[in-house]
Amino acid sequence: MNRYPAPELKDLPEDMRQRILEVQEKSGFVPNVFLALARRPAEWRAFFAYHDALMLKEEGSLTKGEREMIVTATSAANNCLYCVVAHGAILRIYEKKPLVADQVAVNYRKADIAPRQRAMLDFAMKVCLHSDAIEDADFAALQPHGYTYDDNWDNAAITAFFGLSNRMARFSDMMPNPEFYVMGRIPREKKPAA
Repeated sequence: MNRYPAPELKDLPEDMRQRILEVQEKSGFVPNVFLALARRPAEWRAFFAYHDALMLKEEGSLTKGEREMIVTATSAANNCLYCVVAHGAILRIYEKKPLVADQVAVNYRKADIAPRQRAMLDFAMKVCLHSDAIEDADFAALQPHGYTYDDNWDNAAITAFFGLSNRMARFSDMMPNPEFYVMGRIPREKKPAA
């Protein structure tokens, strides 16, 4: 899974172990990133605190699906298999579209997404690949789509944070869990009414 051996769950500090067990309970497995980064507890805590601040916040107009779109598109540009597969799975679930993650990862300009989302990804990709070239015109292009300066900050922060994540995953050879490949591709069967 990784160039650096992951610690055993039983050997982790209690706060980390509890968080990982909560994730396992919710998803049915432990995403590899949780154990791969756990070898350095202070960094793990900082990483997931910033992740949660960016990805779970309720303020702003970016939906959870749009946040995952940013991660998927920019992670593809950074050639990060782990993040494309893992966040692509979450994107499929949030958007309830089994094809969207593959489309966004390969060529978001041709993906089945709204023009508003395409503008959002244009900005994210420029932050990802050419942040030194960001100018006022890039912000102006987002205004007709209803994005605020705070939304644009979120977009850039997500892009930058996952640039770090992409590089850590790639250098350490972190591989996606097999479960991510199938999540959100086939609609769940509805449980019969009791």
